Amino acid sequence: MPFVNTFCNGGITDQLQRQFKVNAPDMAWVSDTTFIPTRQGWLYLAVIIELYSRRVIGWAMSDRNNSQLVQDALTMAIWQRGKVDSVIGHSTSEAPMHPVTINDC
Repeated sequence: MPFVNTFCNGGITDQLQRQFKVNAPDMAWVSDTTFIPTRQGWLYLAVIIELYSRRVIGWAMSDRNNSQLVQDALTMAIWQRGKVDSVIGHSTSEAPMHPVTINDC
């Protein structure tokens, strides 16, 4: 499944261009990470949302905010959605997402 990271950085084009309304399922997935304070330190959460349904299709938690965290969320999304021929992946935070890119545009 080609997964295109949409950052406007390092030669990767922004294919969504802030158009977050899509006409069919599995055209675009968006991701973000956040942090949650706990008594034992920070807990990081990565979430993948399918734009058409606005449904969470993948998520992962870790004590580290790194590419593995986002990769785990992406793995869950791929497992949830099954075979998808092509999808645009969009993230607002470059560092964790870029290493997960499967196929740059």
